[in-house]
Amino acid sequence: MKRIEANSVTAWYGAFKAVADVTLAIEPKQVTALIGPSGCGKSTFIRKEVRDRLDRPGASLSGGQQQRLCIARAIAVEPQVLLMDEPCSALDPVSTLRIEDLIAELKDKYTIVIVTHNMQQAARVSDSTAFFTLEKAGEPGRLVEFGPTAHIFTRPDDERTEAYITGRFG
Repeated sequence: MKRIEANSVTAWYGAFKAVADVTLAIEPKQVTALIGPSGCGKSTFIRKEVRDRLDRPGASLSGGQQQRLCIARAIAVEPQVLLMDEPCSALDPVSTLRIEDLIAELKDKYTIVIVTHNMQQAARVSDSTAFFTLEKAGEPGRLVEFGPTAHIFTRPDDERTEAYITGRFG
């Protein structure tokens, strides 16, 4: 399994540049968290050949069961990479813990990238973290800082990263 290299990734929605010049390397069999304020391009970045895999309904299941079913369907096709956009959004703490435990178990076999607004979750489950932000509304999202999660959450190099992580903005 090789690392995933993103070199100067830019994404557009019509005339709107949603993400600009993102360069980072995602290591295999690790969890990488993408964090940042809403609208900064995290989800757009991971959506670059993603498609629905299976088509069975799961509406009768709880939120946590639906999330686990989605993960099971994704791994059924034996991918090398799992992309998870807010995998624990709107879940109770017990269901969140189950999903986080599953992520930890799956990283032995898969490269995993998650988008999350939950700073505690990013710190708990990821090996590396990328912080995206916007300079101002209407501007494209940009990667500010990328590195080992422990470094990003304890000694970030950029003051904007520290401000976001500590809740002073975003």
